[in-house]
Amino acid sequence: MSATHNTTNPPKPFRIFIGYDTREHIAYEVCRYSILKRSTIPVEIIPIKQSELRNNNHFWRERNKLESTEFSFTRFLTPFLANYQGWALFVDCDFLYLGDVKELHDVIDDKYALMCVKHEYVPTETTKMDGAVQTVYPRKNWSSMVLYNCGHVKNRVLTPEVVNSESGAYLHRFMWLEDEEIGAVPFVWNFLVGHNKVVEGDETTCPKAIHFTSGGPWFEAWRDCEFGEVWVREMEEYEKVKEKEKEKRVGDCCKEGV
Repeated sequence: MSATHNTTNPPKPFRIFIGYDTREHIAYEVCRYSILKRSTIPVEIIPIKQSELRNNNHFWRERNKLESTEFSFTRFLTPFLANYQGWALFVDCDFLYLGDVKELHDVIDDKYALMCVKHEYVPTETTKMDGAVQTVYPRKNWSSMVLYNCGHVKNRVLTPEVVNSESGAYLHRFMWLEDEEIGAVPFVWNFLVGHNKVVEGDETTCPKAIHFTSGGPWFEAWRDCEFGEVWVREMEEYEKVKEKEKEKRVGDCCKEGV
């Protein structure tokens, strides 16, 4: 009697691209940690680093004074970096995940070219983060967390040449798409600090991903922001885990040397 083997391939990891800024390294690390800690599906996290994209000749546009982060434009290279295949998530580094990204993955609908939280957000402050200019434009913050259908024919327009030459309005407003090609995601997956509110007794308003869009507690000016203590606790936990991992590596090296 011959043995049978399970030939089912394991599921491919859900690719998550996080916008990386050298001024916000700790924010990136905490965002990454919060995703990995709570995810019940395999994920692959890839930082979008402008320096690496420049070295690889994928990004060459000059930075202007209205770009508050190093990934203001590089975020739109997500489908290209995913080889125009499958679905991938892009998210700013100033997010803290409190929910399982499997729940976000489960809302994916192949009929859309991309999906996002369709905020109606008009900031009142004139500066954000560490003094960066706060800008106001239609569909603001839609591009801060995007589920990309990377294989969708319309997203093939997002080549390095287009991302390096098109206007901010064209890219951030998703002007390469028709309105009906943009799907909606519940706002709790891009919960804007200072804008969105938790309604007492309504669990559907509890944030799954907190977005410190104006600035998080890693910036001195935003140390006391709403939900700041939640981020600080996560950061302290991340640092303890990192230290334990470092001690384990040192211990393992010592054992090998004996």
